[in-house]
Amino acid sequence: MNLKQLEYFMTIAEEHQITAAAKKLHIAQPPLSYQLSLLEKELGATLIKRGPRNAELTDAGKLLYRRAGQILAMTSATVHEVESYGKGMRGVLSIGAITSSGGIVPNRRMLEFTQRYPEIRFEIHEGNTFAVIDMLEKGIIDLGIVRTPFPNDRLHCRYSSPEPMAAVMAPERVCGRDAGRVTLRELEKEPLIIYRRYESLIREAFSEEGLHPFVCCLNEDARTTYTWALKGFGVGMIPKSILRVLNPIGLICKDIVSGRLTTQIAVIWEKGRYLSPLAQRFVELLEE
Repeated sequence: MNLKQLEYFMTIAEEHQITAAAKKLHIAQPPLSYQLSLLEKELGATLIKRGPRNAELTDAGKLLYRRAGQILAMTSATVHEVESYGKGMRGVLSIGAITSSGGIVPNRRMLEFTQRYPEIRFEIHEGNTFAVIDMLEKGIIDLGIVRTPFPNDRLHCRYSSPEPMAAVMAPERVCGRDAGRVTLRELEKEPLIIYRRYESLIREAFSEEGLHPFVCCLNEDARTTYTWALKGFGVGMIPKSILRVLNPIGLICKDIVSGRLTTQIAVIWEKGRYLSPLAQRFVELLEE
């Protein structure tokens, strides 16, 4: 088993078709099928179920896919690490970041990091929390920057301070007697705009107070929530730090009074996976 075979195998697994994988790898199909057969013969297990139109992983294939991602990621990190010792502290730090982290990341600590190591280059891959975790598991990124809640049993996590959720509303939709805060009971009377990954948390918070909110718009992104609130469709519920980058001119913003409705930004990496010295130094700097 060699690295090239693992790369071929992972491409087949991700493309779900040998023909498509061969096209992506810029090789002919017969040599690719031959390499896959050699790999299966060496391991003594069928890795891919070959169908007339697609190729699916067997249980053994799923296990190898996880391990292959780690092996290839570690190989790449090792190359960068050795180059770093030979050329000084330089290299690429790949980070997966959620779109709603903009109010916290990038920050002063990251700027200090680049000043300390001026030959460092960042590669940022954006997506929602679960997309970032998926990129981490596939070895595409070194570190992830995500927002709670998320499953963390397979992850090392370093959390920021908790922050409240905020209610954003157009002047014609203003609710709540307090100028800077609004209760869930006051929000129950309003059409709410939320993004999907917070739906369960929000409904549970209302339910604990015996309240039944009306969600008029369920979407996938904080920026969509913000835009619909700005247009007057209802009251949006978003993490407060996002307001630092959304520039909420024309919107009224209030903290939501609820111990349940808080979130945290977290830097994450996989347990049991090699973390390069560059990534380690980045985490240490943030922890300071």
